[in-house]
Amino acid sequence: MRSTRILYLSAYWPRSQPLCGGEWRALGVGRALRHLGDLQTIVVRSGAGEELRNNHITNGLDVTDSIESQARFRRGLSGKVRWAVDPRTPYPYGCGVDAEANASVSRSINDADLVWFGNFRTPNLFENWVWPKSVLDVDDLPSCFEKSMLPAPTGLRDSFVRTVRVHSWRRREQTLGERFTVLATCSESDRAYLRKIGCRAPVHVIPNGFDQPIGEPVRRPVTPPRIGFVGPFEHPPNLDGIRWFVKECWPLIKREIGDAQLRIVGNGSEGELKPVGPDIDGLGWVPDLANEMASWSLKIVPIRSGAGTRIKLAQAFSAKCPVVSTSFGAYGYNVRNGVDILLADSADLFAQACIRVVRNPMEAAAIANRAWEEFLRKWTWDAIAPRVWAAAEECLRRSKSPNFNVGIVSR
Repeated sequence: MRSTRILYLSAYWPRSQPLCGGEWRALGVGRALRHLGDLQTIVVRSGAGEELRNNHITNGLDVTDSIESQARFRRGLSGKVRWAVDPRTPYPYGCGVDAEANASVSRSINDADLVWFGNFRTPNLFENWVWPKSVLDVDDLPSCFEKSMLPAPTGLRDSFVRTVRVHSWRRREQTLGERFTVLATCSESDRAYLRKIGCRAPVHVIPNGFDQPIGEPVRRPVTPPRIGFVGPFEHPPNLDGIRWFVKECWPLIKREIGDAQLRIVGNGSEGELKPVGPDIDGLGWVPDLANEMASWSLKIVPIRSGAGTRIKLAQAFSAKCPVVSTSFGAYGYNVRNGVDILLADSADLFAQACIRVVRNPMEAAAIANRAWEEFLRKWTWDAIAPRVWAAAEECLRRSKSPNFNVGIVSR
């Protein structure tokens, strides 16, 4: 009996040392899928060809091919109106692959038993509308992202454009049940949202997670105390969150703990976008983040916009690092304020929570230990893998049903 053949398409590179949350998820899901059968992994994104040449083997996950995406502009007012009102408009992200790549993927689908899309963006880089025997991993819901950006201080024109984008993406999300066999989300909240807007498809929850360290982590907080943040600056919610923290919270913390240091990790944090303030170090990308995080008194997640769930939390829990987060930053994790995390949404309360952690190391350690126990139970990729398998197995069952269209259908 032959092995199940799985085609895995993702816009994120599943590299051995991921640079962002999407890459961590791509790697974790890919490893889980590999246990189900023969896995063919294709990365679809701008610059994928160069990455394939440099990173063919990615931590045991073999990337077999890459497809370059290209800009595809919506021409004139009619093109913009069509994008806004017609959920079947091709290339909604303004980029896509060429006809040769479309044909190549169609041939690969014919040879596969299961097609897994690693995020919402990937299938929208192709002309195809219906994808047979497929699982779409809805890592981020675009309408939720756009909605989260509405409160930002912008002019009337920008507010109008974002409102249009919210409704346009929501219409696309409502059609997902027509296009894919099975859906996956990062949280129960996102699954409930898809149900609320009328999306008709089975939805599995596959939370974001992080690798379990080989041994139990040992923390070594240093003096002066360090407060840390992790996130690439090319992701707007990260830049917005750390700027808010530095402007509104950091002066309050420095007033009480004068020697506190802020350590910012992530691509772009060492450059001109780094917030300016006393005792703020932008470290850029750090190869041994676990060792750096072990020296922190706490990790902050001051995120106020975005979509999906933040791998930042699972990463901190895996290192036994205490976390202070906004409620939005902890979205989807079902964490308990004061038990395994501290939550605060105003600048004053966020700063007070950080001060509390620094001044009460025993309480902070107890909170981090409880979060570690929850991490082992829910958020390691070993714990999450059965959820990936369940979604894949339901897709395989449903794909054998005559009720689902098994031909590639274009818009």
